[in-house]
Amino acid sequence: MSDTIEKIKCLIIGSGPAGYTAAIYAARANMFPVLYQGTQPGGQLTTTNEVENFPGYPDGVTGPEMMVELQKQAERFGTDVRDGWITKVDFSADGHKVWVNDTKEIHCETVIISTGASAKYLGIPSEQHYLQTGGGVSACAVCDGFFYRNQEVVIVGAGDSACEEAHYLSKLCKKVTMLVRSEHFRASKIMVDRVMKTENIEILLNTETVEVIGDGQVVTAVKVLDKTKNEEKEIPATGFFVAIGHKPNTDVFRPFLNMDETGYIVNIPGTSKTNQAGVFVAGDAADHVYRQAITAAGTGCMAALDAERYLASLE
Repeated sequence: MSDTIEKIKCLIIGSGPAGYTAAIYAARANMFPVLYQGTQPGGQLTTTNEVENFPGYPDGVTGPEMMVELQKQAERFGTDVRDGWITKVDFSADGHKVWVNDTKEIHCETVIISTGASAKYLGIPSEQHYLQTGGGVSACAVCDGFFYRNQEVVIVGAGDSACEEAHYLSKLCKKVTMLVRSEHFRASKIMVDRVMKTENIEILLNTETVEVIGDGQVVTAVKVLDKTKNEEKEIPATGFFVAIGHKPNTDVFRPFLNMDETGYIVNIPGTSKTNQAGVFVAGDAADHVYRQAITAAGTGCMAALDAERYLASLE
């Protein structure tokens, strides 16, 4: 344990669009923010090949390029961007204590949590390969569906989100094949009825993904197992969408913050405030509905403004 305790006015945990937007606003308000990038600097957008729906980029931008620009903008106003991740917190007493990499202790007047959420994947090697190449695997239909206009795609999932994303893809793609591992959906009846009534969605129950097939760079088909017949077959597809849920990166805060059953931090409606005074949340750590870069950035702005007003109330 470090013998030296650092005291700062505003700590930002996480380096996605929410974190960097919060940093820009906090720095311009002379809150001298310190931002820790976490285990995935730049957040989920660093795994996105093309971003075409963020305002201000008429020709699109890659996710990594966008995050580099956001970091530069935050640093231009004086944000102290650091490597490392928060391994422990204590919000139980006056002030807010955090530990970086299990060693460095920091006492913060305000904390903005923007740790995001991680998409769940099947974990098969071919899926991970084409996720890394950016050649056809995605966990966000709203983000990437546009790139598969008039093409055939496959989506995996059985819940409301999977049904919603399948229906969204059906408006863009020639055909959507939906793979459901069991005999039944987990989604609500209204969502199941919606996909079943959509002509270009084919639903395959009792079907598991075996392999994502491609030429090494882009996806060309998906091999599946029909568990009822115990037969394998290939489904032609240029896109493979995984919609089996997200896990918010919030475990370290669980003892102190109100969360829902999945682990999303519960904020006071209309604000970024949590149940702990001086602790705020932005982005996907609290948002299981929209999960977009632009909404994350908006809540990052809210968190910085809420933190600034909180500090002003203490004076």
